[in-house]
Amino acid sequence: MAERPDYYKILGVGKNASDEEIKKAYRKLARKYHPDTNAGDKQAEERFKEVSQANDVLSDPDKRKQYDRGTGPLGGFNMPGGFDASSFGGGFSDILSNLFGGGGGAGGSAGGRGGAGTRGRPGMQRGRDLETEVSLTFQQAIDGAQIPLAVPTSQPCPTCHGTGAKPGTQPRVCPVCEGRGIEAQSQGIFSISQPCSNCNGSGTVIEDPCTTCGGTGAQRSVRRLRVNIPAGVREGSRIRLAGKGEPGLHGADPGDLYVITRVSDSPVFTRSGDNLEVEVPLTIPEAIRGAVIEVPTLHGSKRLRVPRGTKHGTVQRIRGEGPTKLGGKGRGDIHYRFVIDVPASLSAEQSEAVDRLSEVMNGDPRAKLFAQTASGETS
Repeated sequence: MAERPDYYKILGVGKNASDEEIKKAYRKLARKYHPDTNAGDKQAEERFKEVSQANDVLSDPDKRKQYDRGTGPLGGFNMPGGFDASSFGGGFSDILSNLFGGGGGAGGSAGGRGGAGTRGRPGMQRGRDLETEVSLTFQQAIDGAQIPLAVPTSQPCPTCHGTGAKPGTQPRVCPVCEGRGIEAQSQGIFSISQPCSNCNGSGTVIEDPCTTCGGTGAQRSVRRLRVNIPAGVREGSRIRLAGKGEPGLHGADPGDLYVITRVSDSPVFTRSGDNLEVEVPLTIPEAIRGAVIEVPTLHGSKRLRVPRGTKHGTVQRIRGEGPTKLGGKGRGDIHYRFVIDVPASLSAEQSEAVDRLSEVMNGDPRAKLFAQTASGETS
């Protein structure tokens, strides 16, 4: 059987590493060896596969415990000598069904890192769900884009075609459970079902494992695909690609692929829900007298009328000029927030003009504050 890799060594962490340390180590190495940044480098691609496989196991608490014990899954597939509960027939409801004599079965559910397969042949297991991130510019998020992805995944072993058995041989039906994947133990009047101790719930026994995959029936690989990102995604949007996850075992359905969007900031626009916000500077004369100004939109510019006496922080909006709402439910708005542009320093000419303006616009705008205070004290 193939030698068991040292996943801790591959990620460069100790055996007592925390979940956060494992996550940081994986992200650092994944960025370093990612195929998109090492085009044509086969060594980097193989290293990327190793790092991804190590993370698959060590980032999952159950798989990590099984790995530390020397049993359990390797890169998402069952290894001889270990048991992965998600591969046990129809799951926990089958155990209850056998315990109480019912005839119900488990449906095919998908969860975070994969789930129990639909009922069928023993050892059927729905493929694991995968998750990856994609970086987008602000404009790509607004308009939508087609983005290339390289996703680490598991594929059926090309040598044994996913059976886990050496070519020329086949897994045989487990003689203990007769292919059911479970065995019953009598506890008084009850009969308790549990995963078969001989085949670990798979229903089959591999007597001569494939030397390429070590009996797992799978190999790590990098799948390349192009993903259509819909217009209007935001930072952290989660896009589900049904059936693009890892393939299922023994004919079960594949998992799903979830793409998380990471959107760069715009130097002009700020996202606020379905809308955009923009700060628009006004000169002091424009705020006092009013003006018609040009403001940016997502695909050009438009003109806005600034009323006389506009105060700092006043907001105007243009309807329907914002980003597309996810699901194609129209477009958001753009909110323009006016800010009075006060110069930090003045030339001699500007200073003289301000002095003349101050003489003309006499009066104390704060006088009413004191008048109101005095009125409140006498009442």
